[in-house]
Amino acid sequence: MHEINNSGDHIVLYHLTDFNNLPITPCKAENGEELRIHIELEKRTIAIRLWEATAGNIKLYLLDCDIEENDASDRGITHQLYGGNNETRILQEIVLGIGGVRALRALNLNPTIWHLNEGHAAFSTMESCRESFENGLQLDAALELNASNVVFTTHTPVSAGHDIFSYDLLKSTLSPFIKSLNTDFESFAALGDGISPENFNMTTLALRTSRFHNGVSRIHGDVASKMESHIWPQIEPDENPISYVTNGVHISTFLAKEWANLLDMRHGEWRRSLNSPEFWECLDKLPSDRFWSLRKELKLTLLSEVQERIHRQLKRNGHTDAAINRVTHLINTHGSELLIFGFARRFATYKRANLLFYDINRLARLLDQTDKPILFIFAGKAHPKDEPGQHLIHYIHEISTRPEFVGKIILIENYDMVLARRLVAGVDVWINTPEYPMEASGTSGQKAGMNGVLNLSVLDGWWAEGFNQVNGWGISPYGQQFDHEYRNQQESSELLDIIEHEVIPAYFSFNKSGYSEEWVTKAKESMKSIIPNYNSQRMLSDYIQKFYIPAKEKFSSISDASRAQTLSEWKAKIKHAWPGVKLRCISDNLEHMMQGSALKITVAVLLNGLNSEDIIVELILGTEVADGSFQPCEAFNLNAIDNQIEGEQHYSLDVCPRATGLLQARIRAYPCHEYLCHRFEMGFMIWLDE
Repeated sequence: MHEINNSGDHIVLYHLTDFNNLPITPCKAENGEELRIHIELEKRTIAIRLWEATAGNIKLYLLDCDIEENDASDRGITHQLYGGNNETRILQEIVLGIGGVRALRALNLNPTIWHLNEGHAAFSTMESCRESFENGLQLDAALELNASNVVFTTHTPVSAGHDIFSYDLLKSTLSPFIKSLNTDFESFAALGDGISPENFNMTTLALRTSRFHNGVSRIHGDVASKMESHIWPQIEPDENPISYVTNGVHISTFLAKEWANLLDMRHGEWRRSLNSPEFWECLDKLPSDRFWSLRKELKLTLLSEVQERIHRQLKRNGHTDAAINRVTHLINTHGSELLIFGFARRFATYKRANLLFYDINRLARLLDQTDKPILFIFAGKAHPKDEPGQHLIHYIHEISTRPEFVGKIILIENYDMVLARRLVAGVDVWINTPEYPMEASGTSGQKAGMNGVLNLSVLDGWWAEGFNQVNGWGISPYGQQFDHEYRNQQESSELLDIIEHEVIPAYFSFNKSGYSEEWVTKAKESMKSIIPNYNSQRMLSDYIQKFYIPAKEKFSSISDASRAQTLSEWKAKIKHAWPGVKLRCISDNLEHMMQGSALKITVAVLLNGLNSEDIIVELILGTEVADGSFQPCEAFNLNAIDNQIEGEQHYSLDVCPRATGLLQARIRAYPCHEYLCHRFEMGFMIWLDE
C-alpha cells in the first residue's frame, strides 16, 4: 500500500505476507511431502516451493524461495516484485522462467501452448530447449521445435518494461545452465543480442525463441513492429511477424453489480451474448430516467468511498475537522449532481497526469461555476524508483491544496482494486491523456465505458479503435515531429476545449425530468460499443484464432524430431547462402501496358547454391501515395522455369492484373519453407535493383 503525506510525498509501505492466512495450499509430491524443484547456479542451488491457489475452475501456481534450504540472500528472491538490483531481477526471472517450466513438469502439466507476457519469463523457452536436448535433439533443432508453440505478447513501448542484463551478470548466474545446453556463452548471448553491445535483452530473447508475436492494440502492434525491427532486418515493419490483439477486460469483475442486477432482470441472457453488438442494442430500450437514476446510484457509492478515504487520509496527516469539511464541502453540497472526472492509473510520466494543468487559470475558471459543479478525482501509484512519477503525485497534491481547487481536485492515496472498481463505475468522465504513441492499450477506459462512463482520451491505444464519435470524446495527438512541450501545450488546450465546449454543456443540459438526454444517449452508446468489443472473452477468442490454433498446428507439423532438424538445417543453409543471392530482370515490357493485356515478366535469380523451391519471387503492384510510400494492391508469385543456367534460375509470370491506372511494379525474393510459422520469420528479403 502507499500513503501521501502533507507534503505530497509518495510513501510506499511493505507488509510481509503470512502464507498461513492466504487461501493457498502447498503442492505435494506423490509421497505426500512438499513438492520442491531446484535450479543450479554458479556455486549454489536455489530450491523453490510450490503453492496452489484456486479461483473458480482455474488453478494458479506460485513459486516461493523463502525456505530454510536456501541461503539468506536467496530466500528474498520472491519477497518483492520491484525490489533490489539487477542481480535480484535476473534471479527472479530465472526462478519464473526456468523454475516455472520445472514446476509444471513436476505437477505433470504439459502445456500445448506457452504464452509469454513481456520478456520476464523468457528463460522458460531455453528450459524447454534443454529438455529437448536431453531427449536427443540438437540445440538449433530444439529451438525450432519449441519456438513453434510459443506466443509472445509485448505490453509496453516504454524501455523500462524491457529487462536488459549485462553479459557479466548473465555469465555469473547462468553458466551452469548454459553448459547444460551444450552450447557456448557467445551463442547463448546472441539470442538476446542485437540492440546494445554486451547486453542481453529479455524481449529480444522472447522474440527469437517464439514464432507468434503481438502487441495489445492496433497502434501498439505497429509501434512494436518498428521497435523490434532489428529481429527481421530486411523486412519492412508493417510486414514483419508482429501482429496485435487488442486488450479486453473481464466484464463480470468490472461491471458494477447494479448493472449486472438490472441486466439479470431485463435481459437474463446477457452473459451469453457478450460478443454480440446486436444484442446490446437492448440498452436503447432502457428508459432514460432509469438509466440516469442508476448512474446517480453508482456516483453516490463512489462519493461515499471517497469521503471515507479522504477523512482517513487527512486525519492521519493531522488535519482538523474544519479542514476536512472544506475538502468534502462540494461533495456534501451537490452529491450525485456533480459532474465527476476520474483519472486513475500508474503515475508514469508518459501518461501525463499533469496535462490538465497546463493552463491552470483557465481550469480554475471552469471549476468556478457554482451552477455547474465539477469534481476531479485523481488516484494512482508510482513505481518506488520512478522519481519523475513521484514528482507528478507531489505536483497534483500541491495543486489540490490551492484555495481555488480545494475540494474540486482530490488526490486519493492507496489506489487499490476496491477504489478502482468504484471509480470506473461511479465517475461521469474517464480521462486518459498519454503521450502518443506510448499507451500500448490501457484498459481502465474499457472498464469505465462498460459502466456507462464516457471516455475523454487521447486517440492512442485501444481508444483509437473504440472511439466512434458518439461514445465519448477523442483528443487528436499532434505528430511526433513537433517539439515535446509544444505537443503537450496543444493537446492540453484541446482537452480543456472539449471539457468547456462539449462535456460541460452536454452534461448540464437537464430536461424537466432532471437529466440530460444527450448524455444518456452517449452513455448508452458507450456501453453498447465497448461491452461487446472490449471484453476478455473476445480477446481470448482472438488469441485462439490468430495464435493458439496456428501454434498448435505448427508445433504438430514439426513435432517429429527429424522435421525440426530438417528446418534448422534448412535455415542454416539459407543464412549461409543469402548474402550471395541476386536478382535481375530480363523482361522489357514493364514500362507501359494496356488495360486488359497480359503482364509478362521474367526474372533471373542467382541462387548461390540454393534450390529453386527455397525461395519465392514475388511481383507486387501498387501505387505511390501522397507521403511517397508504396501502397500495394496486388501480389503474384513468379514460377520457376528451365534449369539453372550458370547458377541462375529463371522465374516467370504471365498475368492480367485486376488493378488499373498508374501502377508501380516491384519485385522481391525471400526464403520459403513449409515448416515456417510466418513467411518472413527469417528476416531475409532482397528487392530487384537493390
